[in-house]
Amino acid sequence: MTQVLRLQYWLLIAPAVIAMLIFYIWPLGEIFWLSISEPRLGLGNYRDLFTNGTLHTIWLTTLRVCVLTTVITVTLGYVVAAALTLVGPAQRTWMMFCILLTLWLSVLIRAFAWIMLLNNQGLINEGLMALGIITEPMRLVRNEFGVLVGMVHFMLPLAILPIYSNMSGIRPALIAAARGLGASPWSAFRLVFLPLSKPGIIAATILVFVFSIGFFITPAILGGGKVVMISEYIRVSFEETLRWGQASMLATSLLFVVLFGLVLVARFVDLRRVFGAT
Repeated sequence: MTQVLRLQYWLLIAPAVIAMLIFYIWPLGEIFWLSISEPRLGLGNYRDLFTNGTLHTIWLTTLRVCVLTTVITVTLGYVVAAALTLVGPAQRTWMMFCILLTLWLSVLIRAFAWIMLLNNQGLINEGLMALGIITEPMRLVRNEFGVLVGMVHFMLPLAILPIYSNMSGIRPALIAAARGLGASPWSAFRLVFLPLSKPGIIAATILVFVFSIGFFITPAILGGGKVVMISEYIRVSFEETLRWGQASMLATSLLFVVLFGLVLVARFVDLRRVFGAT
């Protein structure tokens, strides 16, 4: 009977395993092979990670933008998620609709909308000059600030939803009990609510960072070629300079950075428990 159940189990998962091997593992293997065989067999492309100053600059820019995006997004997401738990059902419905609405809009539409708002003749600069706050337009786009604004706007729902999912499971009676025992509002938040909401924060941080580090469209449009992140440089290497070996090496390195980050987090946090809690 046990052997029959085991056979049924493998028959059920076999299609998914085969699909993963064909459409995911095999292409990844091809990319890795290309990274060590083009233009010649060896680890010359990976050596460039340690000797090429241009790659150092691009990686530092990518990590800096991703870390700032993650910190800002998770902070704002925590505030919005906390507000969702405090408002009434009608307000929560409208707030959730507005949050989900951004997910339904194309990333291209949102990126070009931010260009219209942030450029020298955009609504923000024109409004500030009309109020007399500034005398000449500020550079709000085609720099890291514009990239950060666009990326935070895109990533915000990815932070709000897991944090709110976790917060909605926290019983208000626990906070009331802490207050009843003499804790101040800040102490009740710091000692009770914040630790209980930590799984949502960790899940949101992982989601936002993983999405940010490989993000392409928003940095390419709002950066205007002046803020080059690793994903855009991979596209340039593949399509324009035709350095396929270097592009494959960068894509493989990007995957290893994500996996290394997840392994590092897993050393200190039970990821199954974190994502199960959200």
